[in-house]
Amino acid sequence: MKTKFIILFLVVSSCMYGQTGILEKYKVAASSLREDNFSNAYKILKEIEPQCDLSDTIYNYILWDYVNATTQVEKIFRDKEIFDSSLAYGLEALKLIEKGKPVFDEKFGEREYWMVKNIIVSYYGLGQIDKAQKYKDILYTAYKEKKLPQSTIGKYFNFSFFKWDGKNVWGYEWYADLPQNRNESSFSKVVYYVYSTNADGTDKEQLFRLHVLMFHKIDPSIKFDYVLTKRLETAKNEVSGTLYAYTYNENIDFKKLQNDIKEVLKGNYQPEAQTIIKKE
Repeated sequence: MKTKFIILFLVVSSCMYGQTGILEKYKVAASSLREDNFSNAYKILKEIEPQCDLSDTIYNYILWDYVNATTQVEKIFRDKEIFDSSLAYGLEALKLIEKGKPVFDEKFGEREYWMVKNIIVSYYGLGQIDKAQKYKDILYTAYKEKKLPQSTIGKYFNFSFFKWDGKNVWGYEWYADLPQNRNESSFSKVVYYVYSTNADGTDKEQLFRLHVLMFHKIDPSIKFDYVLTKRLETAKNEVSGTLYAYTYNENIDFKKLQNDIKEVLKGNYQPEAQTIIKKE
């Protein structure tokens, strides 16, 4: 009997010591998060999350901060265009969000769609556009089922980001389909926004936009549905107008589009016809 008591005491002591160790490490991780040392917080939280008992009151705090730290590290790499790393952290964050959805509130669950969007950006940055389609499908399905949060991502989403000649280029895609009557409205399926940058690399001024614009098809013999159009914002002495050399069918070839955008950014317009506007 005495032997059994000693064994039980040792087991309980060991468990208490283990949880105490986790608590101390969590305090260090939480402090790192407050200091924006996301990398250090991530390393600690990744270590202690699987060690912590799910029934322990501290577990939810660990999981919450683990999601936050992983999300921040993902963003750091994505902003620097280190897309192989941002993809790895994005996929990890998505799994953690799935784990947290039954634990936290509905607002937390909406993080899933934002992380899916980030994963798409990373795949595009790596040139693995086919792999991004799986995640685009998640957003489109949620859009049709009215599950997306009532914010910008409920109408359109960022699918591409890259830097070009000191500028930030953001690609956005709208969920809506081509309208049946094309002559009654104007519709852009995709828009690339081009910004000048501050010293820290953040957006400064919007210079111009490149629209994948619906073509009205007055002539039924025309075989394309969209045409690339450049619209100036604050840019000066820039070519602007419809670039008929760059056209797309309703099912847009995004690999071709991404390459076309980079050609236009080089100044390679090569339009067969072009409406030229210069903003002085």
